[in-house]
Amino acid sequence: MAIVVNKLLPEFESNATGGVRVSNVSHVGNTVVLYFYPKDNTPGCTTEAMQFRDKYKDFVKAGAHVFGVSRDNMKSHDEFKSKLELPFELIADTEEKMCHMFGVVKNKIMYGKKVKGIERSTFLIDAEGVLREEWRGLKVVGHVDEVLKSVKAMKKGLDTPAPKPVAKTVEKTATKAQPVKSPSKELIQAPIKTPSKSSAKAPLNVPVKASGKSPSKTTVKTATKLATPAKK
Repeated sequence: MAIVVNKLLPEFESNATGGVRVSNVSHVGNTVVLYFYPKDNTPGCTTEAMQFRDKYKDFVKAGAHVFGVSRDNMKSHDEFKSKLELPFELIADTEEKMCHMFGVVKNKIMYGKKVKGIERSTFLIDAEGVLREEWRGLKVVGHVDEVLKSVKAMKKGLDTPAPKPVAKTVEKTATKAQPVKSPSKELIQAPIKTPSKSSAKAPLNVPVKASGKSPSKTTVKTATKLATPAKK
């Protein structure tokens, strides 16, 4: 089966240096970097191996295991690993099973002849065994730094806690009490009108002539006499 990005790796199992067996489930729980290279002791492959070696502690710190893969046999791998003092293991895919599964076997032209070779490629697998990223037909210069950057980004994503859900709150709108209006100063201080002195002392039942003239003194006296009873 061919590999697919963001899918679980198909089943496989291969032997590596140090008596290690590597499979699709052997390193579940850890990030895995598989880099495929054409051949031991060639210039480009030697440079790439040394760059992974020099950055190996950073890969381990980021929680990743590194494995080199080629079609060379175990004896060649042991010598290559010892010569460069590589801190990681090399997988001997002598039957090309992994190379075909990862699709790195390509036809090349060497010295005018068509030959089958390995395309330099790297694959990043997460802790659940899912292929997350791939680099194919790559150049050696700067490649290891790019892979390490992706490994660190993956670790950061795992270490970052998921945001807590925000609880929905019901906003209560307080009803403002309407203030009771007090009587205005104008109403409180408004003076109560009292009857004037002239109207309070005005005589009652005083006959007034139609002409509007007040009665004479003689008339008033005559009226008084008539009202007084005569003495017997």
